[in-house]
Amino acid sequence: MDEEQFKKFDWSLIFICIFIFAAGVTNLYSATYTEFVGHGLRFWQSQLIWFGIGSAVSVVIMLVHYKMLSRVAYPIYFANLILLGLTLVVGKATLGSRRWIGAAGFYIQPSEFMKLSAVLAMAKYFETERVTSGYKLRELLLPATMILVPVGLIIMQPDLGTAMIVMLTFISMMLFIKIDRQSLIIILVVFGTAAYPVYRFGLKPYQRQRLVSFMNPMSDAKGSGYNAIQSMIAIGSGQFSGKGFKKGTQSQLNFLPEHHTDFIFAVFSEEWGFLGDLVLLALYIFFFVKSLNIAYVSHDKFGTLLALGIIMIFFWHVFVNMGMVCGILPIVGVPLPFISYGGSSLITSLIGIAVLTNISNKRFMF
Repeated sequence: MDEEQFKKFDWSLIFICIFIFAAGVTNLYSATYTEFVGHGLRFWQSQLIWFGIGSAVSVVIMLVHYKMLSRVAYPIYFANLILLGLTLVVGKATLGSRRWIGAAGFYIQPSEFMKLSAVLAMAKYFETERVTSGYKLRELLLPATMILVPVGLIIMQPDLGTAMIVMLTFISMMLFIKIDRQSLIIILVVFGTAAYPVYRFGLKPYQRQRLVSFMNPMSDAKGSGYNAIQSMIAIGSGQFSGKGFKKGTQSQLNFLPEHHTDFIFAVFSEEWGFLGDLVLLALYIFFFVKSLNIAYVSHDKFGTLLALGIIMIFFWHVFVNMGMVCGILPIVGVPLPFISYGGSSLITSLIGIAVLTNISNKRFMF
């Protein structure tokens, strides 16, 4: 890339990412400045290290043309599938679940990377399978199976939140391809019919109780409804301008559980108030608008589908996390991109930004 190309390079997504991450790591410092993640590192310090690792990987991805990803889409998908299987066997057991795999204190969460792997595989499949009259059920059977297999493995961990994000992303991508009307009706009927059996037999008792507590948190205020109640108290106490940096009582006094991961937005709302929430939402909206424009101007099917899939991953994360923290959605355990603590989640987000930036600047790639 010469000097002229460097000047024309679109850095907007990278800058948005840095702004949101800066707000996130500052918020993480406030929420956990007396807590340690291990090895003498505080949570915010560990997050900075993960950001450095993710940034290095992202630079490598931006140095090659994104179409190279089409050639390795299936190998990446199947490699990630193997990691998911291994996680169930030799993964680190924590609080009754097996979601991490690794050794010597270095662990990754394969289900996080499966989000991108699945999108990559779907973009590759629909790039190759060209249908003019609309996809029928037989043509959707293979991609649906490719999604349901990892979703099943993730549910077995168990990790309902991540499994739901993978499914929602797949469904969102399906809305952008042409599906035969009759096939679409059949799909809707099947999903509608399967809803109750999945609820009754597919969910664990504590997951079903979360849905009940969502409708009425006070029904189990000291149990399954506790998180939602404390979260709403934190958000409401922030009022318009917030209580100020490191002055949030719900997080500082440890009333708010998982205040560094799933409920980090409640900490942000308590300290920065409605005004701070508007600024954060504005950054996310700017990100989505810019990303959708990248998908729109992409001149090839693979690039468009890949961009749309990545956008949907971010969208559903933001929508579900903020929704559950505010009490308008059930609590399923979904991190807020660039705000919540988590190495695998942060690296996945950075890779997503790198791929979108690559698509946007395709004319400058090798």
